[in-house]
Amino acid sequence: MIARFASSPANRDLLSTSSSRVPPAAQELVEFINNSWTSYHATATTARKLEAAGFVRLNERDEWNLIPGGKYFFTRNMSSIVAFAVGAKYVPGNGIHIIGAHTDSPCPKLKPVSSITKSGFLEVGVQTYGGGLWHTWFDRDLSVAGKVVLRRGKESGRLSQELVQVNRPILRIPTLAIHLDRNVNTEGFRPNVEAHLAPILATAIKGELGFELTASCPSENDQDSALHEKEKKPAHHPLLLAVLAEELDCDADEIVDFELEVCDVQPSVIGGAALEFIYSGRLDNLASAFCALKALLEAGGDGSLEEESGVRMIAFFDNEEVGSGSVIGAGGTVLADAINRIIRILCSNSQEEGIFERSMRNSFLVSADMAHALHPNYADKHESNHAPKLHAGLVIKHNANQRYATNAVTATLFRECASKSGIPTQEFVVRNDMGCGSTIGPILSANLGIRTVDVGVPQLSMHSVREMCGTEDIDICYRHFKSFFENFAAVSSDCNDIDF
Repeated sequence: MIARFASSPANRDLLSTSSSRVPPAAQELVEFINNSWTSYHATATTARKLEAAGFVRLNERDEWNLIPGGKYFFTRNMSSIVAFAVGAKYVPGNGIHIIGAHTDSPCPKLKPVSSITKSGFLEVGVQTYGGGLWHTWFDRDLSVAGKVVLRRGKESGRLSQELVQVNRPILRIPTLAIHLDRNVNTEGFRPNVEAHLAPILATAIKGELGFELTASCPSENDQDSALHEKEKKPAHHPLLLAVLAEELDCDADEIVDFELEVCDVQPSVIGGAALEFIYSGRLDNLASAFCALKALLEAGGDGSLEEESGVRMIAFFDNEEVGSGSVIGAGGTVLADAINRIIRILCSNSQEEGIFERSMRNSFLVSADMAHALHPNYADKHESNHAPKLHAGLVIKHNANQRYATNAVTATLFRECASKSGIPTQEFVVRNDMGCGSTIGPILSANLGIRTVDVGVPQLSMHSVREMCGTEDIDICYRHFKSFFENFAAVSSDCNDIDF
């Protein structure tokens, strides 16, 4: 029956045309996420795309020279990034139109001392980062990626930071067989994240043998020091260091320190019978970041700034999943520092009063973070009038307790930008008997005094190792953000009430 169904001309037509209906933005997002295993890699991928589009890299330690029509970006700690394009018709006091997102996702991160030997296995000690669905990390093919601090001998011992990504599966967190946990299906799987989440790297015998095969034998003069080193417990398994050294093309003893995340090696893909879904890790929140980046690069027609009178900006922060309270988070100074410098430079010849404050009151922030789509098996988890659906538009988030920064005016302005391009929107409010998450929106709006709307792409399985969203929703989000950059100044000026 399956063969007869597949051979039908009508069905062949359906299957053959499905792939052509996958929006290019969705395909590009899959590639973006596959190149962005960690916040460091997401920042590096973003920087490469910006440089390819003619954006000039700035350094926060250097003096900046900005001009109307110029495009610039800078990074902080290799994991947060701010990019901006100054309109060719920029006028002092005009606003900065910002889309903010974050680069981090919940994951296990390696402890400063990660070496664990237990019951004949080499395990890697991890800390849980953010509010992950940790049970989804079991029985997955895992590896590591992140930032490594090196002191390469050929560079006279100078410290450097480099990214590393081990593409092959080297770790796994196995579940306990049902024969040894008979009640797991009735009482639930409740792993202890300290005792049960440590990934296995190797058996102790194979691990030690593997390291012996890769390590060089000490010379006779070095035997005393080698014996002393052997007595010290290493912070990390020598086998893990050997794997990292192979990837970095360095000696293991040149690795000074690192910040590594455990990552799922399964690539992001387009899925579903009609090719309408994206199956991927880190959709929260790289999908938002990607759509904002693509919109910045293409707004005005391939990023044209000829008719732009304000400043277009994207700002991607780290540490959102743990509260944003860091030097690289939205609670830090990265965005305020950028805005202060931009306005001081572009308005250096202006003697008008309150130029900075006026610029901020003319500015607008879109806080972009993923939204909870209606789950068909848990429909009662949504308030019936606010149940976002896939393929039905970007979600505008509201919360009376200020977990989101949206208000009636900011929501209206954002909807008006969508209507300019015929783009649908949806509304979301969490049920009164459920807790509500938060975003970078309330933090930045409070600290900067900037009008803000909280929005997001609807998705399922948020904070799982493997999440899910609609391909069409990525295209909708990108087009909405693009319309925001192109139309917000006109939409905002077409209002009678100046007190907003």
